[in-house]
Amino acid sequence: MNRTFRGVAYVSVWVVIWGTVASLMDWMLLTGEVYETASSGQAVTFIAYGAATVVLATRFSGRFLADADSETADEE
Repeated sequence: MNRTFRGVAYVSVWVVIWGTVASLMDWMLLTGEVYETASSGQAVTFIAYGAATVVLATRFSGRFLADADSETADEE
């Protein structure tokens, strides 16, 4: 698979994961009346989940973005 395509797909998947998880948590906090819409708590929720997603994506990137040549060499 093309390395550029793999990189774009990898980042795209992590953006979807971040948006989904942060939105679900935001919805739970809004319905639980922990904070109100457009408050600083909402911004903190999305920023915190964004930071966690960046850390996870960086940690897992080596597994998914390795060159095909290095994968073949590892298997031999």
